[in-house]
Amino acid sequence: MDNTLIPPQSARVSIPVIALGMYAVASGYLMSLIPLMLSHFNLDTAIASWLASSFYTGLLLGALCIEPLVSRIGYKHGFAFCLVILLLTIAVMPLFANPIVWLAARFVAGVAVAGVFVIVESWLLHGDEADRAKRVGLYMGALYGGSSLGQLGIGIIGVSGILPFVAIFTMLILAIGLLLFAKSEQPEIKQCTPLSLKQISTLNHAAIIGCIVSGLTLGAIYGLMPLELSGRGIGNDDLGSLMALIILGAMAVQPLIPLLSKYLGRTLLMALFCLLGVAAITLTATFTGIYALGSGLFLLGMAIFALYPVAINLACDKLDASFIVSATQVMLFSYSVGSVVGPLIADNFLAGPQGLMGYLFACLLATSIYMLIASVKSKGRAMAGE
Repeated sequence: MDNTLIPPQSARVSIPVIALGMYAVASGYLMSLIPLMLSHFNLDTAIASWLASSFYTGLLLGALCIEPLVSRIGYKHGFAFCLVILLLTIAVMPLFANPIVWLAARFVAGVAVAGVFVIVESWLLHGDEADRAKRVGLYMGALYGGSSLGQLGIGIIGVSGILPFVAIFTMLILAIGLLLFAKSEQPEIKQCTPLSLKQISTLNHAAIIGCIVSGLTLGAIYGLMPLELSGRGIGNDDLGSLMALIILGAMAVQPLIPLLSKYLGRTLLMALFCLLGVAAITLTATFTGIYALGSGLFLLGMAIFALYPVAINLACDKLDASFIVSATQVMLFSYSVGSVVGPLIADNFLAGPQGLMGYLFACLLATSIYMLIASVKSKGRAMAGE
């Protein structure tokens, strides 16, 4: 069995959550910045989808290999180390305006970000199951809140020159400094049991599908939505605000997830959120104007960003604490698989009449149908068991 770090019940989570928020501000700005700054570095905008997929390929592989690092140097130092690696990958981008260098940098950045996610998620998922949804909500709130603020950098700071990199470096350095120098409790070491392939196959299939679809949709949104909006004639000031609305929708839905989970099954809940996303896209297609677009994007953010926290809670439901880290890695791996192929598939839709929205509509509609069927089957099995 592998060793990993498990926080005691009294472990304070404020320091990693604040550091995560700082990382999210930098990451949110960077994710929207990359596709928009390609032309400023004389790079073909066609590589935007490949850059997104390269990042998520690194995220996929990182999900498999981060646990030994955490076990060796601990949560706090492991988190800081991952942020340092991420900082270095960003530093090489303005220095070497070359597609190969950028693809390699985004791949390594994906590995580092996988470390950030596994460290924080596994930390917060341990402990009392009754408070797990609240802790995941705190994690998601910091992640999405920071990302939302980061989107505003597009309009405030801009997308050209060296200033965007200075702003991103500053936030990451502050996060690293907080982790290294702020007083926080180091989690204890406890044994963790990895899941076998047979055990992984018995994990809730709807949870795995939910994570994959979350990757398929979020990877495309982060990698291609700025180009989609720019192609619609949206200026940088409004573009940043519209991207922020997506993340604000993600923030707004987080308090609703624990509440709705008390009354609805998690599989049915994912089906309903997918239907909300379908309705949001229909709104943007039916009505013209930036206000209708903004409302649709806000609702779309609520729908899509709800899938991962619902799915990961479903996967860990009634799971022994020793399997939590391994289950988290499986869910992140599933998310990463979707994130890798999502931008590449969505890229084929950009030239079509419905663009990226057509791709998201197809993904969410198919998923809602699957989840509704899975929910009915699950309820039928439960009634038969009674």
